[in-house]
Amino acid sequence: MKKIISLGVLLAIVLCTRAQSKQVKVNLYDLDLTFLDGKELDLKAFKGRKILFVNVASKCGFTPQYEGLQKLHEKYKDKLVVIGVPCNQFGGQEPGSPSEIQNFCQKNYGVDFIITEKIKVKGDGQHPLYQFLTKKEFNGVANSSVRWNFQKFLVDENGSLLKGFSSGTKPMSADILDLL
Repeated sequence: MKKIISLGVLLAIVLCTRAQSKQVKVNLYDLDLTFLDGKELDLKAFKGRKILFVNVASKCGFTPQYEGLQKLHEKYKDKLVVIGVPCNQFGGQEPGSPSEIQNFCQKNYGVDFIITEKIKVKGDGQHPLYQFLTKKEFNGVANSSVRWNFQKFLVDENGSLLKGFSSGTKPMSADILDLL
């Protein structure tokens, strides 16, 4: 026996399929983020400048990149905001308390760019910032995954994702500098 689908049912199927494929772009500047010291970080203050988000850790083979991140911050601070985002999800390489993280960064690398609270950048409990950075449905650009510490995401002056960079991409690399 042939089944006949009514025009109304067919239309409902098409509309549901389209609704599921629609993107729900999130405004980066509406996301909540906190400084390492617990104070609120207002991302709206950075409209008009690019932002480089980097998930950081103090006990990682890529930790010396703090030096390059600091140089990038110093050289381009008029048009770029560097934000380090501590994460302990990769080999437990960021176990420190907020004060330990801050002291480590300042003492060893002279870091004075923004360091946020420690967050989850993947999996269950993924912070909304990293949902935005890694999910096309929120950023409107691309899906990606955070594979290790010191992965970087560059956002343009209007809060749109420009590009993600692997952990091995050095902060002062041409790949990043060419987009500034």
